[in-house]
Amino acid sequence: MKDLSQDTKNILGLKLPTDPRWVNLAEMELEEILTDHAYCEQKAATTCISLIQRYPDRVEMVEELAPIVTEEWAHFRMVLAELKKRGLQLGKQRKDEYVNKLLEFQKKDGSVEDRFLDRLLTMALIEARSCERFLRLSEGLDDEYMRNFYRKFMESEAGHYTLFINLSELYLPKEKVRKRWAQWLAFEKAVMKDMEVRGDRVH
Repeated sequence: MKDLSQDTKNILGLKLPTDPRWVNLAEMELEEILTDHAYCEQKAATTCISLIQRYPDRVEMVEELAPIVTEEWAHFRMVLAELKKRGLQLGKQRKDEYVNKLLEFQKKDGSVEDRFLDRLLTMALIEARSCERFLRLSEGLDDEYMRNFYRKFMESEAGHYTLFINLSELYLPKEKVRKRWAQWLAFEKAVMKDMEVRGDRVH
């Protein structure tokens, strides 16, 4: 399989690429991956709604995120349709250890702007890692149909990642955003390094 470490560094800035074994494990647990993927899309939509509700005065953000809600929900329905086509059931939602670790890193005190920035950067990082994972699947799965299936998601997530970075820089000084983003990337690298490689999770 192609080594994507340079790609992820150039495109997404991630400091640690996904362990190549993950794709092989995911292919053996496709029902679990599709279930987890469906819930990831659902949570992405609801998180965008939450940001709109929390910051209605950020007019540009509201306008940018409104169509993302629709897109993420459409992705949720696409994954549901794929499960149904394969005669599979949407399983129960699982605890997302990766996202929970990221939430722990968010600033709970400090200024309103600091907390706002961390919420946007959390979303940017989740989208970046999702993009990298979908890229892995689009190039590593044996099933050509599923490679193409995940290629579409990969392209979409790449756009979402940049959107959250751009929104951060719209409302806050670029230097501040870049400094905090570097801290987030370093933290995420440590999280990924410590996490077990499992094939039943997107993250």
